[in-house]
Amino acid sequence: MAEPDQIVILTGAGISAESGIDTFRDTGGLWENHPIEQVATPEGFAKDPELVHRFYNLRRAALSKVKPNAAHLALGRLQHEFAGKLTLVTQNVDDLHERGGSSDVIHMHGELLSAFCSACDHHWQQLSDLSPSTPCPACQTRGGPRPDIVWFGEMPYQMRRLEAAVQACDLFVSIGTSGAVYPAAGFVHLAKTYGARTLELNLDPSQGSAVFDEARHGPATKLVPEWVASVLA
Repeated sequence: MAEPDQIVILTGAGISAESGIDTFRDTGGLWENHPIEQVATPEGFAKDPELVHRFYNLRRAALSKVKPNAAHLALGRLQHEFAGKLTLVTQNVDDLHERGGSSDVIHMHGELLSAFCSACDHHWQQLSDLSPSTPCPACQTRGGPRPDIVWFGEMPYQMRRLEAAVQACDLFVSIGTSGAVYPAAGFVHLAKTYGARTLELNLDPSQGSAVFDEARHGPATKLVPEWVASVLA
């Protein structure tokens, strides 16, 4: 079987779970005491911006207490050593890929360490807490800044770039994803339509596991380094 020249990797919550970041779908996950409508929709933000800011301020602060794991580090190594083209896409809003050595990571659902202004669409790095009184650094509007998170009902970032990369790749790899959240869950179908091989690396079979050409199940910290070593061998 020919070695891939263009790889697209999609990662989900499962790759960060072993670093201690709860997944949204766990019974003890981030939404536990907050209905999704309260903290992950534009309507929730409009109704109670103070609650939403407090929720994401806590998530942002928690990032300092976690570290990238062996799976993040392996993908960082792959990105630097792979001779072909690699596109790394994540549904995660943490910065563990970057701290694991990866660059140019496409955060299709946004980033905790970023903010943007709903008044002027300015985006900027945000390391400290946000509040309803925080002014936009570009237009000075108070109440405009919000977490740079793609909420339910909003379009994920860089979809044209993502779809073009998936169509052009000859290997699509899904790591730690549930296979339940669209449009990301549809990438495997798009990749197969354009002739790519497809591989799932997940703790358990995802909802779309049967669609993949190959599926390997177990901890990401074991599967991902093993797979990366085989690609670079």
